Amino acid sequence: MAGPPPARPVTGALHAGAWWIWALGLAAAASRTTNPLLLALLVAVAGYVVAARRTATGPRSRSYAAFLKLGLAVIAMRLVFAVLLGSPIPGTHTLFTLPEVPLPHWAQGVRLGGRVTAEGVVFALYDAFKLAALLACVGAANALASPARLLKSLPGALYEAGVAVVVAMTFAPNLVADVQRVRAARRLRGRPDRGFRGLLQVGLPVLEGALERSVALAAAMDARGYGRTAEVPPAVRRTTSVLTLGGLLGVCAGTYGLLADQGAGYGTPLLAAGLLAALAGLRLGGRRSARTRYRPDRWDARAWLVSGSGAAVAALMIWAGTYAPGALHPPAVPLTAPELPLWPAASVLLGLVPALLPGTGAPSPSVPEQRTAPLPSSPTSPTSRRSRTP
Repeated sequence: MAGPPPARPVTGALHAGAWWIWALGLAAAASRTTNPLLLALLVAVAGYVVAARRTATGPRSRSYAAFLKLGLAVIAMRLVFAVLLGSPIPGTHTLFTLPEVPLPHWAQGVRLGGRVTAEGVVFALYDAFKLAALLACVGAANALASPARLLKSLPGALYEAGVAVVVAMTFAPNLVADVQRVRAARRLRGRPDRGFRGLLQVGLPVLEGALERSVALAAAMDARGYGRTAEVPPAVRRTTSVLTLGGLLGVCAGTYGLLADQGAGYGTPLLAAGLLAALAGLRLGGRRSARTRYRPDRWDARAWLVSGSGAAVAALMIWAGTYAPGALHPPAVPLTAPELPLWPAASVLLGLVPALLPGTGAPSPSVPEQRTAPLPSSPTSPTSRRSRTP
């Protein structure tokens, strides 16, 4: 009699928090420069990692392309505003002149139309490209990190807010998928799916499906005890509030110091102190949430490498701003072509570390390996017939 089949190795998905730290590190690096060559390199690194490590299917897998399109729309809108409303950068190279609309005296400093210079357009393009790179980094995190898996790793004090964020993040992709499904069904039945009439007939099934999902979600949350809290002493509640609010204020002030050019000295210690206070407050606040985690994601060596690569890109880019500020911020006046600095570009390439890591990990000791027992053979099954054949 044949024994059980060999056990299959359990595939380990990377921790969702590691992807967000990696993406936020790339975003922090993008916020420190206006060099379009470095920003394009950051977008290319994020896109390559997404193409190499994206395993999801469905609407979330296409979120990176949607964020890229949103970035292109931001660039186009910024250029339109720079042409119509003018630019604060003086320039000598006039591209064209628009008819200028006279404005009242209380609108001094604002103009509509007038002379459009190449320096003003280049300055607007640099700023818009920075925002587009930030959107691309956030889109990479959305494509690589599952919101549901990230919700499992949140502290108990943030679980309710995390559920609201996850529901909000998944509503739009599910709505788009419902619209595509209903339109495809109407086309198969030979009914119109375009125009105002088609929109009205498609909107009713989509809204009905959204309502059904909402009711099902509410029932599932109630069945799982969502919102139930445990009793904690008043002193613990007050200490939790002080630590959490103080820590979040420290994180905001430290982040502002890191993003600003003059606050790099006090930003790092203030950010570290705020993070420690916030983590202590969240740990105390987690006592109110009486819940358990089913097979929680482990923070393994791969998560450290992925998050560390993003943090290294941000740290090296901040350090590059101290010894090569001109290379990170090419001037628009005088009008010169940007150059690609060697060492900042090499530091950006550290963001490719997640693409070089193996896609699956070793079996987790906390997760038992799944074994499938052989099914008993029936008299009519092919196995039993083969066993009786001489």
